[in-house]
Formats: sequence, C-alpha cells, structure tokens
Amino acid sequence: MSLEDDIQQPIFRNESQKALINIIYSSNWVSERTNELFSTKDITSQQFNILRILRGARGPLSTLQIRQRMLDKMSDTSRIVDRLIKKGLVIKNVCKDDRRLVDINICENGMKLLENMDAELIGLEDSFTKLNEEELTQLNFLLDKLRG
Repeated sequence: MSLEDDIQQPIFRNESQKALINIIYSSNWVSERTNELFSTKDITSQQFNILRILRGARGPLSTLQIRQRMLDKMSDTSRIVDRLIKKGLVIKNVCKDDRRLVDINICENGMKLLENMDAELIGLEDSFTKLNEEELTQLNFLLDKLRG
C-alpha cells in the first residue's frame, strides 16, 4: 500500500516532504512491531540495544563505550544499565585498569533472553522479504547518505 493511501494524504508539497513523512511513518511502523516484541519480554528497546551491544562486544565495556554504540544517542546509559542489573541481565564490576571506571558485562540470563528473542527478530526481518538484495543494499545506501 502506498504512503498516500496509508495516511490518507493524496498530495505532498514536494518529494522532500513526502520522503520525510515516509521515513517518520516507516520508523513508527517498525517501532510498533519491535515494541510489541520487547513488551512481551519486559524490556525496552534501549535495554535490548545495550544487551545486543554487550553480546557483540564479547567482553566488558564501560558505559561510555556502550553509549558510543547505542542507536539512541540521547539515552541515559547509566540508568538503563542499572535497570538491567536489577533484572539480572548484566553485571557491573570495577575496572581492573582504572578503578574510577566500571565494566559492564552481559550475564547468562541476558544471553538467554537474547537467544530467545533471536528467532522472533528474524520474524520481524521477514518484513523485508518484499525487497530483493539489490533493493536492500540501495535502501541502506540511501539511508546512510541521508544521515551523512
């Protein structure tokens, strides 16, 4: 279905306005689907993002290092980490090299949660099966170019 049909707006001022509204609409569309998954697991998208970062790091990271890798750069990383600690999904230790810093590690419960979510996330990725590999590459290129 076209953007015009979905939001019942047949006319846009120009292609730039349509593209901006399309990106906002599409972002909300993806967010709604991912938030449904996160709510069933009792985590937020930001908490998921931190768990994903820690799993990929394969070792401890500081809150600063986590913040640099976050999708949401405005997040309060320390507060989110504290909530993950309370849920038993990550652990915090004093850094061996610099006692002023703390190391954050994903723990076994966090890894299990991500493993359980992996299959469901692949289901969300199936939304992109309408696009072929070349179209996905072009979409990624255009989105990177837009932010660049």
